[in-house]
Amino acid sequence: MTALRMRARDFLTEDELVAVRQRTTWKGAALIVHAWALILGAIALVAWWPNPLTYLLAVAIIGSRQLGLAILMHDGAHGCLSANEKTNLALSQWFCAYPIFAETRGYRRYHLQHHARTQQEDDPDLVLSAPFPITKMSYRRKFLRDITGQTGYQQRKAQLLNAIGPKEWPLSQRAANFWQKLGPQCVTNALLFAGLAAAGVWWAYPLLWLVPLLTWMMVITRIRNIAEHAVVPDSADPLRNTRTTRANILERLFIAPYYVNYHLEHHLLFYVPCYNLPRVHRILSGSRYADRMEVQPGYAAVLRLATAKPNREDRPGQLVNSARRARAGAEVNADQNAGGF
Repeated sequence: MTALRMRARDFLTEDELVAVRQRTTWKGAALIVHAWALILGAIALVAWWPNPLTYLLAVAIIGSRQLGLAILMHDGAHGCLSANEKTNLALSQWFCAYPIFAETRGYRRYHLQHHARTQQEDDPDLVLSAPFPITKMSYRRKFLRDITGQTGYQQRKAQLLNAIGPKEWPLSQRAANFWQKLGPQCVTNALLFAGLAAAGVWWAYPLLWLVPLLTWMMVITRIRNIAEHAVVPDSADPLRNTRTTRANILERLFIAPYYVNYHLEHHLLFYVPCYNLPRVHRILSGSRYADRMEVQPGYAAVLRLATAKPNREDRPGQLVNSARRARAGAEVNADQNAGGF
């Protein structure tokens, strides 16, 4: 199957297209500053008023901003943080990707295939949407693995083993491979730890950087993956094989930062910076295409669609228990391949 194509000029005037594709360095940098300001502010809140409630609030805020850094890295992969590619790559790598153990250029090579083949058999991200709808019980298992750090641990373990390389490689080759795969990421995180230690809050690195990265970020990355392409109405229609999800202020704070909810608009115009996607949405909503657009009123509505598969009735016997164990194992393997950004 081949997806239909839409041209930007089918729904935008020339002046509108010029305006929405404008990439402004200070706007991209301002979003990065905003993400880090919230992260540091959440750390300061716990340092100033340490208790379980402020800690949980900080984990949720920092995890959402870690996803925010991934989203801004994604903008950098599309060349949208700055019109100057050197500036764009520097912002994307050092301030967005490396702190969360990601890498912009490798992600770009992979991600552009997703845009070219969205929801088709050779879409590399199809594994993220194809299993849906699932049962509510299945989603609960996924949520528990995410929030307890199991998904994040498995992903980081796989990433580390890939960087270390096979045992049969000589030490020099393994060291070179590690530096290529994870060197700048480790340097950036070492600098982050050193900065926190110098500020007298060294404990914030494990408790308020690594914990959110392994827990809440995994939860909302999965929700984001579901919202973007799971249970869409038509895999061949560019207005219906990708979804925009309306997000209220709390959803933008804790689940969907930096306009990531405007995913349909992003797929139609992947060279538009994230901060211009709301304008594209308004233009589309007033066009003749409005009724065809796949738009959901919120993330709760999307999750209801994605978990609409009925639970099977339990049957006694060892075969059922074995099947459950096998299914749980398969879900863990899928989690390792579903890293999102």
